[in-house]
Amino acid sequence: MNEDFTLVLLLVAVVLVALAIYNVYRTRQAEREHPPGGLFTQVGKVRLHYLEHGEGPPVVLLHGNVVTAEDYVLSGVFDLLARHHRVIAFDRPGYGYSDRPLGSLWSAAKQAELLDRALVQLGIERPIVVGHSWGTLVALRMALNHPEHVAGLVLLGGYYTPTARPDVLLASPPAIPIVGGLLRYTLSPLMGSALLPLNFKAMFAPLPVPERFKQEFPYRFPVRPGQIRAEAQDAVTMIPAVMKMRGRYHELQLPIAIMAGTKDLIVRHERHAKWFHAQLPGSELHLVPGAGHMVHYAVPEQVVEVIGRMTAGTVVAGRQADLVTNEPSDAGQLRASVSEPAKPRQGRT
Repeated sequence: MNEDFTLVLLLVAVVLVALAIYNVYRTRQAEREHPPGGLFTQVGKVRLHYLEHGEGPPVVLLHGNVVTAEDYVLSGVFDLLARHHRVIAFDRPGYGYSDRPLGSLWSAAKQAELLDRALVQLGIERPIVVGHSWGTLVALRMALNHPEHVAGLVLLGGYYTPTARPDVLLASPPAIPIVGGLLRYTLSPLMGSALLPLNFKAMFAPLPVPERFKQEFPYRFPVRPGQIRAEAQDAVTMIPAVMKMRGRYHELQLPIAIMAGTKDLIVRHERHAKWFHAQLPGSELHLVPGAGHMVHYAVPEQVVEVIGRMTAGTVVAGRQADLVTNEPSDAGQLRASVSEPAKPRQGRT
């Protein structure tokens, strides 16, 4: 019996080691096929990767879970903004090519402090900060921690108040110490690869996943062991993040525009966008009929128009507005590209 048990353990160990080697190989292959396309800046012990292009009022773009800074490029928002703004899109810690050092859960508050330091280091003063999904938590923290450093917020498909999230339980195991490390290098990448198409389908629903996204998004990036850790930790810390901020929303005295799709399956607009708008008498609420969680793909021009009005000073704190954005009539309104995509700056470290 003992010999049989030992043999089983040995076989399991061999399988796990083989899976780990395979997943490390897949990670290196994915990064060779999709090298960094932007710039790097060192903030303390953390190296951050970011895309930058354009001249004019600064706009900082913060992506959500699973994706990277390139999400804003694929939606068309990055290139549209770069026509009249200096645009900086960060890979948040642990995503894309940005570091996420061990020893911390990297809460929204800690990410906000890191990015604030990065902006100071890069000489970017009082930008409009745009956050999508989990990125809204970091954007809000930046405005709460250092309101003097942020000129305004544009929040897309955001999560603002504690609500039940079954997906948090599903995504959290890789964040567990020791066990999570084993999962990240063995089973999680394979399971994640199988589930990723369904995840993206839910994120874009009821509209289809855009062709440009399907063709150009690096699908192996979200299932790299390091990024799985970031995704799991972000899932675990999401509800605590809004619990800590909820009592401070009244402190936000800057221009804020809230955008959400009325068919969002990930974050219900009635419970979040509309509720948050009601807490902030000076905010604008833009509801996009027929759009899902990836609202910046559904109506990129309208997102850019709201940001442009904010940089021009026509979205101001203290004036409340409820707005309905035109409904995307079909998949053709999910912008797959801009006529001539701008190239992010390269070469500076």
